Amino acid sequence: MDGRFKLDNQLCFKLYTASRLITQAYHPYLSEYGLTYPQYLVLLVLWEKDAQPVNDIAKRLMLETNTVTPLLKRMEAEGILTRAKGTEDGRQMIVKLTDKGCGMKKKLMCVPEAIGSSVLCETVTPETVPGLYCMLDGIIRQLNEKQTNK
Repeated sequence: MDGRFKLDNQLCFKLYTASRLITQAYHPYLSEYGLTYPQYLVLLVLWEKDAQPVNDIAKRLMLETNTVTPLLKRMEAEGILTRAKGTEDGRQMIVKLTDKGCGMKKKLMCVPEAIGSSVLCETVTPETVPGLYCMLDGIIRQLNEKQTNK
């Protein structure tokens, strides 16, 4: 059999599986607060810098605005954030955390460390994590450039 067509030789499958399992690992931490993993990613973006246009949040998450908008609407309905037309540009929708959204940061402080320790193994150690980030950033950058140049 041609090795190129073996499932275990597919980088895409390894990345997909790792991503799916890491996302599942977040579930017990986030479900307690009624959050999904994509909602948690939105919170991370807004905790870094609050009051951002929807377009900026979508770019940061490498998603389309039509994917992010329904997510933001649900978070707004849950009182986590607000969306309002921009004062400088009325076409922009500015997303801002509420007190509830800001307060979730303290409640979720344990999550990055818990998830980080759950992926540590004989090949992924605290010392190798920065190199892993660098490799993944390279893959993401390369794939994003190919998508952008289509």
